[in-house]
Amino acid sequence: MKQMDSLQINQQKIAIIGCGFVGAACAFALMQSGMFSEMVLLDVDKSRAEGEAMDISHGVPFAKPAKIYAGDYDDIRDAAIIVITAGANQKPDETRLDLVSKNVRIFQSIIPQIKARDYGGILLIVSNPVDILTYVAARLSGFTENRVIGSGTVLDTARLKRAVAEHLTVDSRSVHAFIIGEHGDSEIAAWSGANISGIPLSDFCELRGHYEHEKNTAMIAEQVKNSAYEIIAKKQATYFGIAMSVKRICEVILRDEKSILPVSSLMYGEYGISDVALSMPAIVGKNGVETKVPIPLSDDELDRLQQSASMLRDVLDEVGM
Repeated sequence: MKQMDSLQINQQKIAIIGCGFVGAACAFALMQSGMFSEMVLLDVDKSRAEGEAMDISHGVPFAKPAKIYAGDYDDIRDAAIIVITAGANQKPDETRLDLVSKNVRIFQSIIPQIKARDYGGILLIVSNPVDILTYVAARLSGFTENRVIGSGTVLDTARLKRAVAEHLTVDSRSVHAFIIGEHGDSEIAAWSGANISGIPLSDFCELRGHYEHEKNTAMIAEQVKNSAYEIIAKKQATYFGIAMSVKRICEVILRDEKSILPVSSLMYGEYGISDVALSMPAIVGKNGVETKVPIPLSDDELDRLQQSASMLRDVLDEVGM
């Protein structure tokens, strides 16, 4: 396996495969960020990619100079990060896991195209179900697994922080807590390690006049888990929140921040879990996932995490992975 620098990766270049609502929102957020001077968009509908590139590029005079254009797989070979948002849309009556068969087939057409070009950068998987597709991308690509990461529960964790912050009337940036496991129905709010700027969550809740801890945490966890379904029911798709999540992950990679994010990556025995991809806090930098960060879990949280992993493994078995 060649190293990233041996392929002359352009650290100022990003590629996005899939120009639906999520892909276009990601492209717009990344353009506004000014992190990249070159952005190439790919879609099975080439005219859609061209239209989005034109539309977004018209905002460049209000941001920072950048070349934004529609391209093909040869154009993305030297990108520092390839963001994959391509996939079938989630319908109001579907769970994320209902999408798996359709989107695995789509990945079976995309990933070999990337692999054939000896790509040496980071693959950032955003398509749902993201944990399944992160695993599929890692296996189909054969890339070193630290370079294949999923957006995982980064957005779910942001939703959790926002909900806790609203409950306690405090800045969400002072809330330290994670959603772990599957990005979806079996996700777990890891309350055991949650704190507000170092103060245990229950202590801080009482400081703010809240004493029904079990009731309130259950309500918040349920609200976070169902928020995507609520948005889809109201406006057919979610895309702004995930676009900001993708921007943050790309920022951490590009700047080699070594930030701790709950991205999806392959598990090898951690918490008794192997041969699936799911989200646990990890140090993320220029080479992708550096190392997972152990967090305290209650017996119940650990049991639910293992159940989440088992469910994901069952789905992978069903699609022959």
